[in-house]
Amino acid sequence: MFIDHLESAATRRSLRPLGLSAFFFSLMIFQETVVAQTQVASSETTTHTSNHRFLLYLPKDYDQKDSHPLLLFLHGAGERGGNIEKVKIHGPPKLIENGRDLPFVVVSPQCEADQWWDPSALNDLLDVIVSKYKIDKQRIYVTGLSMGGFGTWALLQQTPTRFAAAIPICGGGNSVRARHAKRIGTPIWAFHGAKDAVVPLEESQKMVDAVKATKGDAQLTVYPDAEHDSWTKTYQDDAIYEWLLKHSKAQ
Repeated sequence: MFIDHLESAATRRSLRPLGLSAFFFSLMIFQETVVAQTQVASSETTTHTSNHRFLLYLPKDYDQKDSHPLLLFLHGAGERGGNIEKVKIHGPPKLIENGRDLPFVVVSPQCEADQWWDPSALNDLLDVIVSKYKIDKQRIYVTGLSMGGFGTWALLQQTPTRFAAAIPICGGGNSVRARHAKRIGTPIWAFHGAKDAVVPLEESQKMVDAVKATKGDAQLTVYPDAEHDSWTKTYQDDAIYEWLLKHSKAQ
């Protein structure tokens, strides 16, 4: 059982932990539906399988608009486990925790210990969020770092037309499948450090080359002096969020 409390936006706007089944939803999600960020609600989620927890952030203008873009963030291997606070160590959750306003509904799931990102479970999570919140279905984005970069590529390969844009960082994937499977119809901006000894640069390069080989839209930015941490500089750059928002499936 996991209980979540949403507080008034006037007092605190923060990442909120919720629960989600990683396999099947037998849910009593939000017994009181959250209509606006200023509404205080309690919820209880029950599942038949292990919980897949996540953080949810609502932008400050959530109540003032009919729909909002959604950003799915996938953390790296070091943030796996049962302590949801670890998800705030890097990426958008870290920025939000430090007071940064982002113009997205941000969903940051936590992968279970010793597991890898499951694209099917992540798509189920997105289905639930889209059904419960004011989400613009034409502007759903995904990003991730390291293991989350691999997870981002895996999601794009499983659902090549779901996302409006994607930013995988120091990740990789099955480049043979990417080259011969259905074309990924998502604009991709990948990032990697040239001196990365954990996930070699060629992992991103192979994926970008494979997407381009199918006439997909992919580009790679390489930080010449960066090692594995190519995400801190990337997520601090306003340009990536502006780039995401320029893309819509309605285009």
